Amino acid sequence: MDEQALLGLNPNADVDFRQRALAYFEQLKISPDAWQVCAEALAQRIYSDDHIKFFCFQVLEHQIKYKYSQLTEVQHQLIRETLIAWLQAQMVNSQSEKTFIRNKAAQVFALLFVTEYLTKWPKFFFDILSVVGLNPRGVDLYLRILMAVDAELVDRDVVHTSEEARRNTLLKDAMREQCIPSLVESWYQILQTYQYTNSELTCQCLEVVGAYVSWIELSLIANERFINMLLGHMSVEVLREEACDCLFEIVNKGMDPNDKTKLVETLCQVLQSAGLFSVDQEEDVDFLARFSKLVNGMGQALIASWTKLVKIGDMKNAQDTLQAIEAKVALMLQLLVHEDDDISSNIIGFCYDYLHILKQLPMLSEQQKANVEAIMLAVMKKLTYDEEYNFENEGEDEAMFVEYRKQLKLLLDRLAQVSPELLLVSVRRVFNTTLQNWQTKPFMEVEVAIRLLYMLAEALPVSHGAHFSGDTKAGALQDMMRTLVTSGISTYQHTSVTLEFFETVVRYEKFFSIEPQHIPNVLMAFLDHRGLRHSNPKVRSRAAYLFSRFVKSLNKQMNPFIEDVLNRIQDLLELSPPENGYQAFLSSDDQLFIYETAGVLIVNSDYSAERKQALMRNLLTPLMEKFKVLLEKLIMAQDEDRQMALADCLNHAVGFASRTSKAFSNKQTVKQCGCSEVYLDCLQTFLPALSCPLQKEVLRSGVRTFLHRMIICLEEEVLPFIPSASEHMLKDCEAKDLQEFIPLINQITAKFKNQVSPFLQQMFMPLLRAIFEVLHRPAEENDQSASLEKQMLRRSYFAFLQTVTGSGMSEVIANQGAENVEHVLITIIQGAVDYPDPISQKTCFIILSKLVELWGGKDGPVGFADFVYKHIVPACFLAPLKQTFDLTDAQTVLALSECAVTLKTIHLKRGLECIQYLQQEYLPSLQVAPEIIQEFCQALQQPDAKVFKNYLKVFFQRAKP
Repeated sequence: MDEQALLGLNPNADVDFRQRALAYFEQLKISPDAWQVCAEALAQRIYSDDHIKFFCFQVLEHQIKYKYSQLTEVQHQLIRETLIAWLQAQMVNSQSEKTFIRNKAAQVFALLFVTEYLTKWPKFFFDILSVVGLNPRGVDLYLRILMAVDAELVDRDVVHTSEEARRNTLLKDAMREQCIPSLVESWYQILQTYQYTNSELTCQCLEVVGAYVSWIELSLIANERFINMLLGHMSVEVLREEACDCLFEIVNKGMDPNDKTKLVETLCQVLQSAGLFSVDQEEDVDFLARFSKLVNGMGQALIASWTKLVKIGDMKNAQDTLQAIEAKVALMLQLLVHEDDDISSNIIGFCYDYLHILKQLPMLSEQQKANVEAIMLAVMKKLTYDEEYNFENEGEDEAMFVEYRKQLKLLLDRLAQVSPELLLVSVRRVFNTTLQNWQTKPFMEVEVAIRLLYMLAEALPVSHGAHFSGDTKAGALQDMMRTLVTSGISTYQHTSVTLEFFETVVRYEKFFSIEPQHIPNVLMAFLDHRGLRHSNPKVRSRAAYLFSRFVKSLNKQMNPFIEDVLNRIQDLLELSPPENGYQAFLSSDDQLFIYETAGVLIVNSDYSAERKQALMRNLLTPLMEKFKVLLEKLIMAQDEDRQMALADCLNHAVGFASRTSKAFSNKQTVKQCGCSEVYLDCLQTFLPALSCPLQKEVLRSGVRTFLHRMIICLEEEVLPFIPSASEHMLKDCEAKDLQEFIPLINQITAKFKNQVSPFLQQMFMPLLRAIFEVLHRPAEENDQSASLEKQMLRRSYFAFLQTVTGSGMSEVIANQGAENVEHVLITIIQGAVDYPDPISQKTCFIILSKLVELWGGKDGPVGFADFVYKHIVPACFLAPLKQTFDLTDAQTVLALSECAVTLKTIHLKRGLECIQYLQQEYLPSLQVAPEIIQEFCQALQQPDAKVFKNYLKVFFQRAKP
């Protein structure tokens, strides 16, 4: 071996040596027999350096994985002998190999196993066992090999091809027949031998049993000798966590419901008599988390048995199983309410399923009602934040608690299904008790009280949020909401309480239709230091969003407060200057909500059109003035950072103006509100930014979005601005610019149709030339982002042609001159056939169908009929015959469906002539058999298009090798 190259395997080696080692690895992989040097090095123990040993195993791994079929039988034998020789050496070595080498060796053994077990090495496990016996080092390797084999065969995280999955099934079947009983016996011997002397090996062995139990005959493990041994391990501190997991896997295994109930009951009796049900006396939380998972597994297993027994009508055994479930509820509750959230979280599944059973029972016993109440109290208690929760800097622990809270919410929803009255009574009691003297309560209690009220909205479903009409439930919710908004709780000095207050008033906005007298208080809370001016940016940000929702939901009830609110938010509407280090009170994203709110207040008011226009002008004029000043500054700016800051600021101004327009609707249009003039002024102010040579991408993107909004809001009034805007946007553009510009043209085309026909005819070829120029730019072969951008641009181009043809504007294409028209048509054919992108292919076939429908008749453009037979018909066959056209892919099937529509449309427009062309010329040229040609033409002539679509799929499935 190249000793110099091997030096580079050391992690501390310098870059040159490392590069040389990598090159050497590649060389050994390619060379047909150099790997044998590595095999010899392992068998003869030539090297003591761990990195070289690992390297040798990697080379062997590569041979088995990728080159195995090219090796001779003698070489196969050499690999087997090398591995066995290495294994034998481990028995006598003075020191064990490092863990990473043992794991890599186990992977190589497992790879050889899946390759050779069915054909060349059926005694694989027996050969290994004969070498290792009960030698502790050997046992360690044997157990690692078993885990590696299990990973190859059943690991859910590894994606297997259908061929590998079939092979794995054959391997498992063969193992069950030939060696599993012997392997199980070996595990029993290992556990017997080492359970009191070597906890590491015992735990490893328990892990193996847990892994294999899911796919081997259960009776080999679920028998007296094994179960007794495992239960014994439950009392040994160093073994009990693994024993827990192993028992969990056994309980999880599918089996007859009565047998499952018996097995679980046997386990429970022993565990209970061993004192394991006394959760409160156990201090080891890691063990309790595993134990909780086991109890959860046992509970869910019993519930699955109950469900099956009820289904088959075996009511006696179902009743016994239900009693067994009920007997576990006390233990479940202890675990659910445990202060450690992992322990509690692990039992939620059992709890949820138990409530599902209660929901199905016609009547609940007193004990079951007590259980429901106990679960409810546990959920309320566990929803509470603890002292350590870091609100300022939320990390992993905080994220886990948020997830855990989501699980508890599901339980609460399920409780509401079982007993909505009880839930309402419980929440009301907690809520009222807490809010009566909230000043003296810790924040977590106050937060959870409001949180519970908030959660009732989803737990007690009503139609369209009508929580406050009708029954007693409505009265209770109304009382709690009144208490919430009159108690002064919004002044509580903790962010979690403040946020929960705002979330809840917005969730129950319908309350304010019934008691509108509370609106001013809530508005003030939003507007002062409790909400939009809170010292915490997170609260300010969320308040901005919730405030906009609150105002929208109240609609006409905001009328008395409009001017006051607009005055109070004036300072929050200011555009932050593009200066470094300037700390804005609200981020630009938050300001978007404030602008939208201002727009909503003005548009929904009862003011006259003149008053609305004046208020809207007050809102937008400062933005326009600032915009002009900033654009001049940008054109003068030299420093790139300064340019970026100015461009961002300009973009925010455009974005804010855009956002105000969201307030308009079909009932309240811009015209009706008298605001057209203001927005046309904005357009004139913003459009010059398109010709700014600096920061083009940012500026164009903002103005483009504004144009999209104005096409909706101003309708035809926007049309005079479109030609010059388009001209600017087509200057020196990149793929991304075009890709984002095309939807704007599509929107105009689809909306205004013939009104924009002259404009479209004029800009059609300039747009296409810009697209083709970008598509034909050379790109590096493996530049993935460039090829993806081109693919997206191609999609946009075809989407544009689809919009033009689909909007009845095909004359725009027809009027471009014969040469240009032909060029465009050929690009559509290429899109349908040459590019392996089913989304584009589908669009191209839609365009072709439309063009055939419009031009394919006897009076169509000169030469189009020839084009149909010369290009469109062949495209319908060449595209699906390509290897890249994958008929198992959903998008591709949609493309094929449109291909079928194209052929049907051609037949519809050309009639018998089309059938004759297919029968006599085209299909024979593809060497299609006469009887298949006959069959194809019959299917094409069927009146039901669906019949032909289905036939076409079968036709191409048969045609492909």
